Amino acid sequence: MDGADKTQDEAKKRRVYTPAELAAGLVHLLDVEEIDVDLYRGRRNPGGRGRVFGGQVIAQALTAAVASVDTDRQIHSLHAYFMRPGDEDFPIIYRVERDYDGGSFSNRRVIAMQRGKPILNMTASFHRAETGLSHQVDLGEVPSPDDLPTEVELLRRMKDQVPEPFYRFMTRPRPIEMRPVDPWSPVDPRKREPKRQIWIRCTDLQSDNQVMHRAVLAFASDMALLSTCMQPHGVSWITQKMQSASLDHAVWFHDDVDMSDWLLYDTDSPWSGGARGFNRGQLFNRDGKLVASTAQEGLIRLRND
Repeated sequence: MDGADKTQDEAKKRRVYTPAELAAGLVHLLDVEEIDVDLYRGRRNPGGRGRVFGGQVIAQALTAAVASVDTDRQIHSLHAYFMRPGDEDFPIIYRVERDYDGGSFSNRRVIAMQRGKPILNMTASFHRAETGLSHQVDLGEVPSPDDLPTEVELLRRMKDQVPEPFYRFMTRPRPIEMRPVDPWSPVDPRKREPKRQIWIRCTDLQSDNQVMHRAVLAFASDMALLSTCMQPHGVSWITQKMQSASLDHAVWFHDDVDMSDWLLYDTDSPWSGGARGFNRGQLFNRDGKLVASTAQEGLIRLRND
């Protein structure tokens, strides 16, 4: 690379993207490319380094599965297992298996691969809209997101205490904005109850495609979930000798989703042990309607070496 090209490349890295551009970039990232029947290529995250974010793989697998299902059926649940970490240096190939199409439900199986090896297996179930018996839990009183600082603002307050690489990574421009109700510090993770509440949204998301809104929710649902099971133990991702990774992930979609507005991610962890932690989540819109639920088991290992 000559001097002019290097200067231009550095200028692109320094560019400040608008919220609309960040949201459009996420939509482009999650909208997989069809390369053959039931075979898709997932785009690489521009500027991504190291391990691929698990939520990205889940969301791309979901959009690949959706492409093989009749449009009168919406995704209502997905269950994914992570087998190998994805590598940001390579695209991800998604193969869709059409396991079942019935009168009301369709089932798809998706295998995500890199360099000839599977990195994720996912099953997804689709349901034709029906009416039926209805109830849900009550959210209760929660502070408005408009009255809370963002996660980035909170990190800026503790900049001098946070390792520089972690600070740069966590404060980079992102399409998903998060506002914790009761902030938890990764720098000083004092022991506390395994419960969290975080408002999340995709900033300036212009798409009205419900498939994409559900894919964005699947993407964001992998954020802030695993750390819930760390809270009773006073550890975080940056604790020395801590090794953490998502092992599996499930999402149930209960209703239409609007990721351009705030959703409250209400999480808890009823159990951890044997170097694993189990976490659950519920996502409510501003009106208190439960629109999705999640569950995840993750690796939380304190290494002895």
